Amino acid sequence: MSKLHVKKGDTVVVISGKEKGKKGEIIAAEPKKQRVIVKGINLVKRHTKPSQANPQGGIITKEAPIHASNVMLVDPETKEPTRIKKVEKDGKFVRAAVKSGAVIDK
Repeated sequence: MSKLHVKKGDTVVVISGKEKGKKGEIIAAEPKKQRVIVKGINLVKRHTKPSQANPQGGIITKEAPIHASNVMLVDPETKEPTRIKKVEKDGKFVRAAVKSGAVIDK
């Protein structure tokens, strides 16, 4: 089973590709495919048929998945990209920023 260094709800910054430097929140993660969907990043247009959810149909703009290695977690204190490390807090391992040591998991 593969794991990701980020999860749904995390704020990340894109570190490579056409969207480099942009920040956004992860709205979905696909660990098996090593991909994440970030709000407002990697937008694509899709032609859709009319359906009950969208009776009009037409061209819809939505986010496409990007590879997890192309995003980096944002430190909650310094607001800069950082790697993460596991630290023990109250008998549980939680994620913490390497740069500032701030705990990311609440």
